[in-house]
Amino acid sequence: MALLVQKFGGTSVGSIDRIESVAERVISAHQQGNQVVVVVSAMDGETNRLLGLAKQVDEIPNPRELDVLLSAGEQISMSLLAMAICRRGVNAVSLTADQVRITTDDVYNNATIESVDAERITELLSTNNIVIVAGFQGRDKHNNITTLGRGGSDTTAVAIASALNADECQIFTDVDGVYSVDPRLISDALHLDQINFDHMSEMARCGAKVLQLQSVEYARFHGVPLRVLSSFQEGEGTLVHFDAAVASCVVGVALQQAQSLLTINLSKLQVIEQLQLLSLSVWDIIACETGTQLVINRDDLARFKQVFQNGLINVEDVSIVSIIGDDLSTQINEFEEMLHKIGVNLHHAMRSEYCFSVLINEKDYPVVVEQCHKRFVIRPQNQDNPLYLAVS
Repeated sequence: MALLVQKFGGTSVGSIDRIESVAERVISAHQQGNQVVVVVSAMDGETNRLLGLAKQVDEIPNPRELDVLLSAGEQISMSLLAMAICRRGVNAVSLTADQVRITTDDVYNNATIESVDAERITELLSTNNIVIVAGFQGRDKHNNITTLGRGGSDTTAVAIASALNADECQIFTDVDGVYSVDPRLISDALHLDQINFDHMSEMARCGAKVLQLQSVEYARFHGVPLRVLSSFQEGEGTLVHFDAAVASCVVGVALQQAQSLLTINLSKLQVIEQLQLLSLSVWDIIACETGTQLVINRDDLARFKQVFQNGLINVEDVSIVSIIGDDLSTQINEFEEMLHKIGVNLHHAMRSEYCFSVLINEKDYPVVVEQCHKRFVIRPQNQDNPLYLAVS
């Protein structure tokens, strides 16, 4: 008998019909003799709907009250799933993060899990219950509701799996594993049976949406085996493992959209100080002739403008395209030459141990992603240089 933690995302529980299907899948795992804990996201579109309501009241909502509002979405889906399981004659109990006692820090809208008390879940499992937990939410030491940021339900699942010493944490989504590029963008994306944690972390950091970065890093640090599976079809998915990387080339292409390149007539030091006060993260900060350039997510633009409006010179819509692998020295020059050949303007570039990223105009990302995947992933594959790792 195994102890499984299964997480189902918003698309997986996006309608009553899909919730009914999830109930069948969860019950099947339970009837095979497994203890099953389920973590659910809000129904597809619900978090955006709640955020839209908040912004009708205030363009920059109070962070504490926003977390109170957004945490409601997961409670709806967890209770509906519990009802669907109970109707089928199987015991199920839903719990909020507070009922589990998932404790976080006090950073509203992007909190970090500090501890999980597994006692309540363990008691319910011992009496043959399927336990369903609301993802994405927690409580800080002052008893305030917090949320974990976009994709935070993945982190909830991994943290619970770690606290329970689960045999596997299974992330169910709308794709059947990890791919060499987002298969919704590129039709010949390659499916990967397994992937190393180092590369998966870099992919998540660079925009791969199949797993949230915080969840991957939490799983790696706490030794939690991860598997990415499809909610809509059978299969083994992709195992994220702890073995050393085996690829020695580009292993995937990742994309970060909805980014803004800002030019501000302040010094780099002044900008950094203000960003720290705002608790805003940026892709890069570059000193330039007119002051400072930086790249932020467009969702943060309104809050940023509130502080920097007087010094803001220019705003451009940009995207970040990254290639990920172990030894990128050869590919970096080829990447830059490719951009020049297809007439794409390169604003900035950044390199890390497993990644090389370029900042380009937003309108150019489709052709750049396509060309990168074709040159650095598909071509080596056709030359009998098989890939073991990739991104989606």
